[in-house]
Amino acid sequence: MKRSFADLLPKSSDDESLMDLAPLSRADDLLLLLTRWVERGWLRALDKAFVAFLHELAPEDDPLVLLAAALTSHQLGHGHVCLDLFETLKEPDFALSLPPEGDSQTGVELLPSQILRALDGAHWCKVLASSALVALAVDEHEEARQRPLVLSGKRLYLRRYWAYERRIDEALRQRLAEHEAAPDDLRERLNGLFGPANAAGPIDWQKLACALATRGAFSIITGGPGTGKTTTVVRLLALLQAPAVEAGKPLRIRLAAPTGKAAARLTESISQQVRTLDVVDAVRERIPCDVTTVHRLLGSRPGTRHFRHHGGNRLPLDVLVIDEASMIDLEMMANLLDALPTHARLVLLGDKDQLASVEAGAVLGDLCRDAEEGWYSPRTLAWLESVSGENLAASDLRQDLDGTHALAQQVVMLRHSRRFGEGSGIGQLARRVNQQQPEQARQLLLEGEFTDLFSLALRGEHDGALERLLLDGKAEGPKGYRHYLSLLRQRRPAISRPLEDSCWTDWAREVLSAFDEFQLLCAVRKGPWGVAGLNQRITAALLKAQLIDSDHQWYEGRPVLMTRNDYGLGLMNGDIGIALKLPEREGPDAGKQVLRVAFPRNDGQRGVRFVLPSRLNDVETVFAMTVHKSQGSEFAHTALILPDALNPVLTKELVYTAITRGKHWFSLIEPRAGVFEEAVQRKVKRLSGLMLALEGAV
Repeated sequence: MKRSFADLLPKSSDDESLMDLAPLSRADDLLLLLTRWVERGWLRALDKAFVAFLHELAPEDDPLVLLAAALTSHQLGHGHVCLDLFETLKEPDFALSLPPEGDSQTGVELLPSQILRALDGAHWCKVLASSALVALAVDEHEEARQRPLVLSGKRLYLRRYWAYERRIDEALRQRLAEHEAAPDDLRERLNGLFGPANAAGPIDWQKLACALATRGAFSIITGGPGTGKTTTVVRLLALLQAPAVEAGKPLRIRLAAPTGKAAARLTESISQQVRTLDVVDAVRERIPCDVTTVHRLLGSRPGTRHFRHHGGNRLPLDVLVIDEASMIDLEMMANLLDALPTHARLVLLGDKDQLASVEAGAVLGDLCRDAEEGWYSPRTLAWLESVSGENLAASDLRQDLDGTHALAQQVVMLRHSRRFGEGSGIGQLARRVNQQQPEQARQLLLEGEFTDLFSLALRGEHDGALERLLLDGKAEGPKGYRHYLSLLRQRRPAISRPLEDSCWTDWAREVLSAFDEFQLLCAVRKGPWGVAGLNQRITAALLKAQLIDSDHQWYEGRPVLMTRNDYGLGLMNGDIGIALKLPEREGPDAGKQVLRVAFPRNDGQRGVRFVLPSRLNDVETVFAMTVHKSQGSEFAHTALILPDALNPVLTKELVYTAITRGKHWFSLIEPRAGVFEEAVQRKVKRLSGLMLALEGAV
């Protein structure tokens, strides 16, 4: 006998809300319940609208299918590619990032967890498998391919994300099966770039990463800040380009990053590395220094999800390097792989321990799951030793003896940080957080042993110590926002000098560089400890200190963050600019001051573009920014302010990412004790089936 939705609901004569809502045997009743969940903030309006659309497609379908669809859509909003039915039923509050059942704000409403704990996973899967809205992953019939949901084992997908995952899986399988011919003199070339192996010294992981990347069409180099990812990739490009130049067929190499800020930083870093590279000029000239954004590389078409380069119009290149790959979401990775020529090499660089992309998926984290333990096959280990001279026998790497870790053969983790050594408090703190050791991390902050670590425990919401830290930094060295605003005034050129004079560009670059000395990072957007509230608070403090002359929408010194790509202006999401008073170019007001926003050029030129504020529609003040937005950036002094209550976004990955944005100093600001420890103990878990599909790929 088929059970109705109402049969699966908990029954309690003491709970009036359950009595009011039962029986939920009809889809209309479920839609009413979902509306209440939207009002509570447990679901997005988009999730409810999606379910209403599905109900129109199949009015007679089981409400359990619509419930699963709502939760699958909800999971996408939290970065998950799919809904794991059994994980959800096991721990619904945790799996769905919903309010716990005892939350005082929930009142007596029917909680999602109350319904989910009463469901049976096997029955739920059976109902989904028989639905007209759901296709089974193994079903290749044309009719099934039109269904909006896909069930793969215990995982339910929206079709589009199922397709992205399959496209990535197929592309990587093909690339892992293609073995490139490494140069016969690879060992000599590696020794020329890195020097001969030192039997008594530590393993040179940079050398091993370059070696592995020469033999495959796909490779990953992962590692934390300062482990030499950029150094490694520059030497890799020299290693690949030298034989091609000698043969008279130079490789077409392109470099890209997810954001304009990351692209600009990598452009500068690679330029420095290439200048000091010990190679002949003919090879050096063929190693590009200009880094573009991934959107620009693919040729984004404004207003659509489509790109100019795709499977039918592939990118004209032989080698593609993507930096900050942890920020690449599932959809973007699928598009990149589609547009890549079959003969081209793809190299991903990134820190596997950073926050995953804002959009759905954690592609780099999934692909680097085995990076720390190695999981190289005996054949791979023997080859690496023969071409590098390194002794891997004494390493603690685990071996792949049954051929189930094919992807691991093309992944190398760099392990030695030159920026954050043993004497670096930031490095020590990042490691403790990454290893989920909250007590040890707290001790580092309290001991005062490291001069690059600071902590501030606030005494209430209006503690003035917050403003003092944000404006003035610390006496020991790290600066606050007073620094860039003081420099703005002190170094301003004479207004009589025309805008064409290079002094204005030089000044703007100085101000932009000074602003990068300090950045406040937030875990959340809303509330007194979120981006919006803190931007208002800092603006008011700066006005009171007479460091700015207005707190209206536009004023000199206002730092702004692009929140969307603007292809007409050549500005990308994540670009930071600062409003400055500049002389008017021409007309009756020539020579008078006019406000323009200075942005650093992200096209490889060390210039500045000046934009009228009226042309900037998608910007927000950025005295405070989210940790997510800070990815791909570095600041001399970074401060992380936590909220006063635990929030689903608070994880060790978020804290680790915030800590490692600081090059020289890091400050932790806490409105309430204990939140830091709770955050460090929680780990991001993004659901997908990507690695399940790739395991054992040959």
